[in-house]
Amino acid sequence: MLIFLFFAAALAVAPDCDLERPSGATDCTREGVDALPMTRMQVVGTHNSYKQAISPPEMARLAMAAKGVARTLDYAHPSLESQLDAGARQLELDLLHDPEGGRYADPLGAKLARLSGADLPSWDAGPMHAPGLKVLHVQDIDYRSNCARFTDCLKIIADWSAAHPDHLPLLILINLKEDVLSFPGTVKPLLFDAAAMNAIDGEIRAVFREDRLITPDQVQGAYATLRDAVAAGAWPLLGAARGRVLFALDAPPDQVARYREGRASLEGRVMFVNIEETSPAAAYITLNDPLAQDARIRAAVGAGLIVRTRADADTVQARTGDTAMRDAALASAAQYVSTDYMTPDLRWSAYQVGLPGGMTGRIGPDPR
Repeated sequence: MLIFLFFAAALAVAPDCDLERPSGATDCTREGVDALPMTRMQVVGTHNSYKQAISPPEMARLAMAAKGVARTLDYAHPSLESQLDAGARQLELDLLHDPEGGRYADPLGAKLARLSGADLPSWDAGPMHAPGLKVLHVQDIDYRSNCARFTDCLKIIADWSAAHPDHLPLLILINLKEDVLSFPGTVKPLLFDAAAMNAIDGEIRAVFREDRLITPDQVQGAYATLRDAVAAGAWPLLGAARGRVLFALDAPPDQVARYREGRASLEGRVMFVNIEETSPAAAYITLNDPLAQDARIRAAVGAGLIVRTRADADTVQARTGDTAMRDAALASAAQYVSTDYMTPDLRWSAYQVGLPGGMTGRIGPDPR
């Protein structure tokens, strides 16, 4: 019944209607679009959205030591503002716990490159010395970021959102970095303990007012569990979701459990979590393989969940020009499709990802 209602609600809106900028035509009106559940939209976003390129001298050294790894890391994004201006409606930030500051301020990769006489591009280590959560991809190796502190990234997003109050709901994915590198001399990340998990929520709430967020408590309302709420269609309609931001912890089960900290669903938390569809905390799920997981994506959307999938990974599609994964992602019912290539990397191919006709948001494919 829920799937039928969602599909029926979309029938009055043309499939080629840009949900962020309705045209005013009979079947593409703001009133019609705003009456859609937010779970019926599909938008494109970016993976590791903060990431700058590894400097050429450091990339060359990395390729000599681990060519396969170097290939997967050879991509970059412009500023967060530029991505949002270009239509990205999902961003991804990787966090490292740094309560005292300075833990990631002197990367080994840069030190080794300088010792070999390399001339490195400038890098401002100042923000890395401040206490608080840091945003980077791999400590010591892939550390250049468009916004090194989590609060800096959040302020950029919040300022852009305030300046564009009609934007479709932004999903900000959060990854927590705890991996220890095998190379001698690299920094060991701190685990995200209870204090660190609370710090994530605290830094988000320090930047975003409650009415600018979409939180688990808002969606759950009076329902017994978050899963019950989304199954009943409790996500906001697009009209109410415009100009707002939701956060999701895209993390393995052990990190999710630490964040939930024994909660029945996600009471009091800011972020939704990547979790099995049957969990009482289920409202969001990451299903990154649209080729192998299409049926599961459709079932999850039909059950009321928000899904993020990927159009490409590890630079493979950009190097080969293969569009099979991209085409499957856009044909899936996933609301958020993530890519590293909203614009092509012409070193390799013209591969890129976007919605047809340059739309920012469209009605997602029927999940049935």
